[in-house]
Amino acid sequence: MDSALSFEAALQEFLLDAHVLLTQSQECLQHLELIDNDADACKCLNTALDTLARRASRLQLVEVAHYTTVLQQLLAPACEQQRLLRGALPATDACLTLLAWQLELTDPSTGQLNLDSGEQVTLLTELASVLEQPLPQTCASCEEQGSRCLHPHADATPDTRPRAAH
Repeated sequence: MDSALSFEAALQEFLLDAHVLLTQSQECLQHLELIDNDADACKCLNTALDTLARRASRLQLVEVAHYTTVLQQLLAPACEQQRLLRGALPATDACLTLLAWQLELTDPSTGQLNLDSGEQVTLLTELASVLEQPLPQTCASCEEQGSRCLHPHADATPDTRPRAAH
C-alpha cells in the first residue's frame, strides 16, 4: 500500500511539474512567433519537452512519454539547424495543445490515459511534414522498459490503427 501512495504522490508531483513545463514550452513557442529561430527559445522548448518526456517515462506514463518524446525528437533537429520556421509553429502549437489535454485527462490516481492515439499520430505526422523530416519510429519509453513498442506510428493506416474503447 505504501508503494501505491508513493506512486500517487510522485504522480501528483509530476502533473504539477508537467503543467509548469508545458507552460514554459508554450511561452517558448510564443517567443518563436515573435523572433524566428531564436536559439534561446528553441533550447528552452527542447529542454522542457525532454524533461517532461523523461519524467513521464520514469513514472511509466507510456502514452504521455511516447508522445512528448516524439514531439521533442521532431523539434530538436529543426531547432539545431535553425529551421523551425514560422510555418511550423501552428502545427507545434496544436501538438502542445494535445499535450495539455493529455496531462489534464491523466488519471491523478493511476496515471492512466484512455485516449485514442489517432490524433497524436495525425498531429505528429503533420508536424513532421511541415518540418520536412521523417516521423521518428522508435519509442524510447518502450525501449527503456525492454518491451516491443505497440504504439501506432505514422505508417499505420487509419483503418488499421488500434482504437481505445470509449
